Amino acid sequence: MAGGSVSVCTECLFKVLVIGERGVGKTSFITRYVNMRFKEEYKASIGVDFALKTIEWDNKTVVRLQLWDIAGQERIRNMSRVYYKEAMGAFVVFDTTKMETLEAASQWKHDLDSKVRLASGSPVPAVLLANKCDQTEGNKELSSLMDNYTVKRKDNLNVDEAGAFLMENMLRIDRGLSSRDNENDRINMSQSKATFKCC
Repeated sequence: MAGGSVSVCTECLFKVLVIGERGVGKTSFITRYVNMRFKEEYKASIGVDFALKTIEWDNKTVVRLQLWDIAGQERIRNMSRVYYKEAMGAFVVFDTTKMETLEAASQWKHDLDSKVRLASGSPVPAVLLANKCDQTEGNKELSSLMDNYTVKRKDNLNVDEAGAFLMENMLRIDRGLSSRDNENDRINMSQSKATFKCC
């Protein structure tokens, strides 16, 4: 190619964990995010399931997300170190109709931080997802709390935005760029009140 510039395409493969209590909607979230469809029926995951999503991030970067759907049973949590190994990010999911799953999400995040770290020693980026927010609209206290973390997998509300936010943080780490200030670690959705925070 005389006088032309060569465009370098970068391919990134990121292992992303999807963790949270049993029945919070992890598998439904993954199905919506990867396959763009919603399934009403519930089938508990046993052990771990996998899904792959390929995204053309920009004209030079292709991102492949290997999503690990970790079952929420206690016995699985005890074996999680094997599943967490080499993860670059995580979605921590809770069910807005069961507030005890929010407390459990905190425990899942603590478990994540204790079992996997980035090469720098920092925790892997994680996004807290409040699932089934369409079922809590009558609860004002819950609604005000959830303004910052809502995802409606059924209606595809903020599902892609949550994924993009996590990918942006993983790419930043992968490319060795410094992380943003804490106050800038949030994104606001113009169509909704939802905000995601990387933790």
